[in-house]
Amino acid sequence: MKRRRMEIVFLFILIASVYMILFTQVSFDVKLFFIGLYILVMFITLFSLMLENRFAHETLLWMYVLLFFPVFGYVFYLFSGQLYLKGYLFRSKRKKDREEWKSLVTRVSSPDLSFLNDHQKSFAAFAKNASETTISTSSKTEVLKNGNKTFTEIIKQLRKAEKFIHIEYYIFRSDRLGTEIIDILIEKAKNGVEVLFIFDAAGSLSLSNNEVKRMKNAGVKAYPFSPLKHGFFNQKFNFRNHRKIIIIDGEVGFVGGLNVGEEYLGRNKNIGFWRDTHMILKGEAVYMLHTVFLLDWEYVSGEDVLQGRPEFKNKVVQGDGAVQVVASGPDTQQGIMSDFYYSLITNATKSIWIASPYFVPNQAIKAAIKHAAIKGIQVRVMVPAVNDGFLTQYGSRSYFGELLQFGVEVYSYKKGFLHQKIIIVDGDMASIGTANMDMRSFHLNFEVNVFLMGSRTIEDLITHYKEDMMDSDKLDPIGYINRGLLERSKESFARLFSNVL
Repeated sequence: MKRRRMEIVFLFILIASVYMILFTQVSFDVKLFFIGLYILVMFITLFSLMLENRFAHETLLWMYVLLFFPVFGYVFYLFSGQLYLKGYLFRSKRKKDREEWKSLVTRVSSPDLSFLNDHQKSFAAFAKNASETTISTSSKTEVLKNGNKTFTEIIKQLRKAEKFIHIEYYIFRSDRLGTEIIDILIEKAKNGVEVLFIFDAAGSLSLSNNEVKRMKNAGVKAYPFSPLKHGFFNQKFNFRNHRKIIIIDGEVGFVGGLNVGEEYLGRNKNIGFWRDTHMILKGEAVYMLHTVFLLDWEYVSGEDVLQGRPEFKNKVVQGDGAVQVVASGPDTQQGIMSDFYYSLITNATKSIWIASPYFVPNQAIKAAIKHAAIKGIQVRVMVPAVNDGFLTQYGSRSYFGELLQFGVEVYSYKKGFLHQKIIIVDGDMASIGTANMDMRSFHLNFEVNVFLMGSRTIEDLITHYKEDMMDSDKLDPIGYINRGLLERSKESFARLFSNVL
């Protein structure tokens, strides 16, 4: 907080200096004083930036912004160039979460992974050491394709709840679908079922205050994540909870790409068909997913709920392959989801299939994809033909030329909006979850993914990916090279913002 207050003071000094220098008739000596004050603030800021030891090109870029865009450049730097401050902003949550994880993961037994092949074992070795969650061989998973199947199953399981419903969403709307789920939550709460509800304050702006009050009056405990009114000066509005989690009675868990809203059922005429992938979990994986939720609940509510819950224990089932739940965000190790994606890709020996609505890979993942293609590994990248934003659409396209050059197959999904976030490697390892392949998911948002090794569930993902290819156009490298100057300009402009997309 001390550093943050200093930066706000610096901002006011810069504003006052520019005003006194340019818009007042004070004496030359007074103006000279404010010029010196402005230079001093810039020197301290630039020196602090240099000491961060970022990549040289990134450091120089922000130096240019600070020097050539007075005041505005400093504001942009505070709220975009300093997004690394998540470690500072969420330091208390991160420290507390790590302490909780250490005491909780001991409840999950060390699995026998001898059934995995060599490259699966290699990824598993990384996954075990890199994450604070453990790999489970006593879990079952099932893919839920698109909104109709997903919400039909969610509503069915919600109606079965007897002990508790714990639910966490980035976007939760007060439309027909949202109201139907809210009605169930209210009914269950009135019947004595514990209902805990977290919604992201920014993503769920369309969630009616009246609906929140209606839930609370019925006994539902509901909290927003990082309320915007508290987030302007501490930057928390940049760090959103992008997780989609439901835990029911500790028996069943849901996680994946689908938020709650009519558009996720394909009922929004402006968006059209919505292609997405969700997942249902049973067994030990539910325990790990539940831990992610409860740590978030402790953060938003201030309650100590993890220790001593009688129902909070492992639910062991006959497993199907190896399953690991991985949470990422400002409350976890820096860039952990990017590291997992990188390890998954670099352990490929035959094929890498990626589907993501926002494809803005960092340097490491981009290099891993290119190296895989050079080695003769089949690499496919699928993105929506039309995205929901100018910068995300053309920012993604700006990477196609580099990929096509090395033999990567790029598919443009035409049937509707492709929102699923999956990676399939060699047909026997996969990732499903909330994290996109972009900087925001890697460094800013709170995310959660499920990683699969040797699971039959992957066969369904492969089938669905092949079906999606039938609804996609494969990019022609020659046609892409010959695209017009306007398209290239849009791509180059959007790419300037890749670090904050």
